[in-house]
Parts: sequence; C-alpha cells; structure tokens
Amino acid sequence: MPSVRAFIGNVADFEPMEALVKRINITIYPNSPPGLIAASQEDPWSQAGKYALGWVYFSIILLVATAIIRLYYLWTDKIRRAIYKEEILEGKNSKTSSPDTDYEMANLRTNNSAVKFFPRTGDLPVEAKVDSSVSSMAPLNNVIAMLRWVFYRPIPAIQYKKRQLPFPSSGVVFIVLAALIFVILYCFVPQPLYYASIRYGSPPLAIRAGMLSVAMMPWIIALSMKANIITMMTGIGHERLNVLHRWGGYICLLLALIHTVPFYITPVWDQGALQVFQSYFSGQYYIYGTGVAALVPLLFLCIHSLPFIRSWMYELFVALHVPVSIIFLAMMFWHCNNYLTSWDYLAATAGIWFVSYIIRLFYLNWTNFRRTSWLIGEEASITILPENAVKVTIPTQVTWRPGQYVYLRMPGISVFENHPFTIASLCSDDFPSEYGEQYRDMIIVFRPFSGFTRKVVNAHNENGPWHTYRAFIDGPYGGMQRELAAFDTVILFAGGSGITAIVSQLLDLIKKMRDDRAVTKQVHVVWALKRPETMEWFKEELRICRQYAPPESVHCQFFITAAKRQHPSAGQPTTQSRPVSQVFHDKINEAFQGIADKRHSALIREEAGGDAEKERELRAENEDGITALPHAYLAPPKSPKSPRRPRPARLEIPPPEPTSNFDFGFPSTPTMLQKNLMRFAFLPSVATKKTGWQTEYGRPDISFMLRGFQRDFGRRTCVFVCGPPSMRVDVQQCVARMQRQVLTNPAVDEIFLHTENYAI
Repeated sequence: MPSVRAFIGNVADFEPMEALVKRINITIYPNSPPGLIAASQEDPWSQAGKYALGWVYFSIILLVATAIIRLYYLWTDKIRRAIYKEEILEGKNSKTSSPDTDYEMANLRTNNSAVKFFPRTGDLPVEAKVDSSVSSMAPLNNVIAMLRWVFYRPIPAIQYKKRQLPFPSSGVVFIVLAALIFVILYCFVPQPLYYASIRYGSPPLAIRAGMLSVAMMPWIIALSMKANIITMMTGIGHERLNVLHRWGGYICLLLALIHTVPFYITPVWDQGALQVFQSYFSGQYYIYGTGVAALVPLLFLCIHSLPFIRSWMYELFVALHVPVSIIFLAMMFWHCNNYLTSWDYLAATAGIWFVSYIIRLFYLNWTNFRRTSWLIGEEASITILPENAVKVTIPTQVTWRPGQYVYLRMPGISVFENHPFTIASLCSDDFPSEYGEQYRDMIIVFRPFSGFTRKVVNAHNENGPWHTYRAFIDGPYGGMQRELAAFDTVILFAGGSGITAIVSQLLDLIKKMRDDRAVTKQVHVVWALKRPETMEWFKEELRICRQYAPPESVHCQFFITAAKRQHPSAGQPTTQSRPVSQVFHDKINEAFQGIADKRHSALIREEAGGDAEKERELRAENEDGITALPHAYLAPPKSPKSPRRPRPARLEIPPPEPTSNFDFGFPSTPTMLQKNLMRFAFLPSVATKKTGWQTEYGRPDISFMLRGFQRDFGRRTCVFVCGPPSMRVDVQQCVARMQRQVLTNPAVDEIFLHTENYAI
C-alpha cells in the first residue's frame, strides 16, 4: 500500500487500523515530519480526554455548592423549630402563651398584647429569646441576601408587536452564561486550534468541542428525568431543572457544530488524507456519515424544543422527544466508536436513563402490588365548578406533600396523554376520604383550555356527573422543599387558578400553627380572581382556615379583577359623586358579602369555663356564616379643594351576625354599580384591619401591599407566589428590593421568595 508508506514515511512498521481509524493517535518516530512531531507535543490527542473531565468538574462544583446551601437551610429551619418547640414545652415563650385577663387592662389596647402587663404577682416577664447562633449566621445571611438582591430580579421580556420573548430567571441565565463561557473558553483558548496538516490528525478544536459535548450528555439526561439524583441532592424539582435541560441541549448543539466545522475547513480529502482513510474502510458511504447521523437528531431535538414550537404542537413533542433521543444516543455510540473516553460518558448516559426509569416505577400508583390500584389505577370523578373550572377527585393511597403535582393519565378520556396538575388538597388524617380509611382524596382543580383538559369537560358533559373514570397517577413531584412553618411571617400571593398551589400549603401551615409546631405568627393571603364565583372552588378550605387558625394570625384579601373602569358617555355628566342613599346601601348589601370574623374555638372553650352546655350554645351562636353587610364604607366625596387622592372603594368585614350557612353570596357578574366603584380600584389599597378579611374590586397594588406587610416582618419571612407572569414579576422585583433590609436590620435574617409555575 504505497499511499500508506508515503504517509508515514520510511517506517518499517505502519500504524494498525485502530489507530488510523481514530485519525489522530499517530505514533511518532525519529524520522516523522516536523509538523507531526510538533502536533504531538502541543496538544496530543491521547490527552484530549481532559477536556471532558473539565466539564465534569465544573458541574460537580455547581452541584455540591447547591446541595450545601440546601443543607444549610434544612439545618437552620429544623433548629428554629426545635428551639420554638422547646420554648413551648418549657412555657418560656411569652409570645405564644395566652395572657390571663387579670394581667391585662381591658379598657386599653393592651388586651391583645403578647406581653403580660402589670402582673399582680410573680416576676416581670423576661425579654423574648433570640434565635440561637447555630440557626443564624449573620455573615452568610448577608452574602445570600446580596445574591438574592441580584438574582431575584426578573429579566424583562422582549416585546415584538403582540409577541413576547420571555427569559428564564436570573439565576438560570447566570448558570447558562457561566456554562457557555466555560465551554467556549475551554475550546478556543488552548492552542493550537488546527494542525499544520490534516494528515497529522483531526483539528484539536474539533476534538475539544466533541469531548465537551459528549461529557454533557449524562447531565442533560439527568436534568430531564422526573426522578433523578440531582433533585434528591439539591431539592430542586425536575420541573425547574428542565429549563437547564433545554439550555444544556442548546449548548451541546453549539459544541457539536464547533466540532463539525473544522472538518470542513481542513477536510480529510486534502493532502492525501482521503486516500489513506479509504484504504482501511470498506463501503462507499459518505466519510462524515456517522457525524451527520448524530447531528441530525440533535438538531431536530433542539428545534422542536423551542418554546413556541413546543406549545404549538405539545402532544407531538411529547410523542417524539424520547424516541428521537434514543436514536440520537445510538448514533453517538456509532459515531464516537470508543475514541478516547467517549463511550464511558455515553454508557453513563444510558445508565442514568435506565436507573431513572426504574426509580420512576415507584412513583406510579399502578405498579405497587400492595395497593388496590395495582395495574388498574384509581377511580376518579369529575365535577364542574363555577367559572368553568374542573375538579377531579381521586381517592388514593398515594401520599404527597403540600404544593406537589402529579402527571395524570385517564385512558377513558385519552389513552396516551399524560399532563401535570397541582394537587390542591392536603394529605392528612384530618381530611379522610369516604372511599376508605387508608385513602385520601387527591383533588385537582384546573381551567379547561384545549387538548386533554377540554376532553375532560366533554367527557363529563357526555357521561354525566355520576360516571367514574380510571386514573393513572405518576408522582408526586416538585413542591416547596423548605417548610413554611419555619418562617415567622408568610405571605401568599395567588392569581386566578394559581390558588391551587397555595391552598394546601395554607391548610398545612394552619394545622401546624394550631398544634404549636410552627414558628409562624402572621399569614397574609392575597388572591386576585376575576369573579367572586371563583371562591366557591375552595369555600370549605377557607371556612376551615377561619375556624382553626389562631386568633388574628391569618389575614386574607380578595381582589375581584373582572370589572372594568366605566367611561362616561357623551351625554352623561361628569359631576362629583352624590351622597350615599339608603338605596345605595341596599344594593351594596345585596351585592357584597365576605368571610366574616368569628371567635376562635379555644376562646369559646375558655369562655365556657368547662361547662359543656354553655360551650354548645356559644358554638351554635358563632357558627360560621355570612350575612348581608351593613352599610358599606366608601370614601366620602372629594372636595374640589382637597389635595388628597381618593381612597379605593373597599369593604371591611365586621364580625358576623349568627347564621347557619357559609355562603359568599357574590353575584355572578358585577352590576353597573359595582363597575362604577372601579374608579377607585386602581389606587393603592389601604391596610386591612386585623380583625377581618377584606374584599375589593380591582387589581392589587403588590408593591404597596408588601411595603405595608414589611413593617411586621419577623426574623424570617417567606413570600410565596403562584400566578400570571405579571404578578410574579411584580413580586420578584419587590422582594429583591427588600433584601436590603437583611443587610441593614439585624432583627431580620432572611426574606425568602418561592415562585410556582402558573401553567402547572
């Protein structure tokens, strides 16, 4: 074979086929060409595996740092709750012990104080205990606050005509940019980028990019799986890791293109390299055929994963994504041909994929042979709620935590469709199922759009409300890893159906507050909804909150946003508001009803003094109910000379008159009178009285409300939001600015933000 001898030059023994197939690992002899000797010394092919290890080290450092932060918060949260429990048991926490009336002056404002004033006997109360230094490290808290001040801020979406291009969170953007900068520098900074001749081996730039892209594959697959070790270590649900999975795929495609281009800049068919290559291979296929076979499925996976394409044909995306990914992995095995350590990473990818699917079997409700749902799933019923909402009730033996979600498949409605839904109910012995003692009702509430959710509504309309369906559950997944019970102040924002992610968290928190297992002192709930009928979704849950929450601890504000500002017509005078008449009061009484105050059960027992008959009478008198409101309190007509801005129309809910029914009593649509009230609704809301819940027409001024809540923040505060993008952006901006309080106020350790995806 003269061509081979000419290539290696006066060498008695030439390279074996395996070495030439790799086209890089060429043995150096004393009489080898100077360019080949230089190439072997500058960036030898045999050591190119270090570039793959570079990515592994980068990923491990990021993973370990995230896991350490999670462990720090888990530890400090447990320490704070343990200290609180110890104080409760020892009776030393003056903030939680109910003061005797003898220690109070009922005619002054000290009767609701947490401190016993003017005790008749005994020592004066000691100062409240401060958190242990184990649970509060000021330097670390300040560093985290500064990072949150940066990363809590949302990146503005790009607006083009009627389309918006949203960005991921600032933290995700930072990680993606760090990964992108790392791989680009790791590819282009080391020299040389090309050898003097293709005969001396494949371009080093191509080898670096190729090894980096192969090393990324195990991480990309791990980030995509519902059950994966990254979630177990960091506590971050796969729905949040999925955005890193997508961007990791885009970076992998970029590296694949960087790997491909040098082979066309210095093609193998130049300088006699093609003749050498073909002499060791049979067949007439394209030289770069294996590379193209691997690049095409990767290109397809990245293109059809673009957000607008994925949302446009989601069902097709779900059906094709996994099969095409398997084809891509198989083509990579063929293309890499065990060069360097490439097959090690590909084998790790296949192993992670396989193990994740095995673990996922334990998340399926129909794979546990100890349950009655083995192989057949659960029974489910469908109920249509007001405002065109759907409730699916699934009695199940599956357990879940507040705020988690499941993938639901109902073969009787759609055989292959599997969609995520947030669980709106609480898994607790306090909420047993009528299905059986070992069952709990898993409740899912959603608004129907197109696809599967619309099919659910159609099935209910066709089969009626008494028909049951088989339900196959995959999950639960996600949820908030930190417990709300470890925060002194909790603020919950919900927009529309986003309340489904909050209601179970609220019930769980109130249950722990009732049992003295929560540090929380104040809970604020803000729910913006289009129409009052939406409250019917969780009327019973709201009733439970009123009945079991400690006195003056939970404050709810409801904002009805469906009404629009009324513009006066051409013939309508634009005079000031007329005096409020009795007819006006009657209309308000008929239109607005809210959730009224009541005495707490513990106070009733205390007032009864052990008399069972008197306690029954008191409970009958204070049965939860809604009555027509007395005169609505609106801002008085504004004087032309008054410089003050008009206050918004708002309704303060006084303690109720005894009634027997719990009914919100809102009309189906706002009347003209209610719509006229909207001229006030765009102004900042005023503070809510601590003795009642509040209902307003208009949109909440989130910034104004958070500034008001900020005055009563405890050492640690959690802000939880689930709603439309505009609501999440407003909350993120406000909480980011509030991080300054951690830096300047030694009494504040943390202001934590948790956001939930509105679509799940």
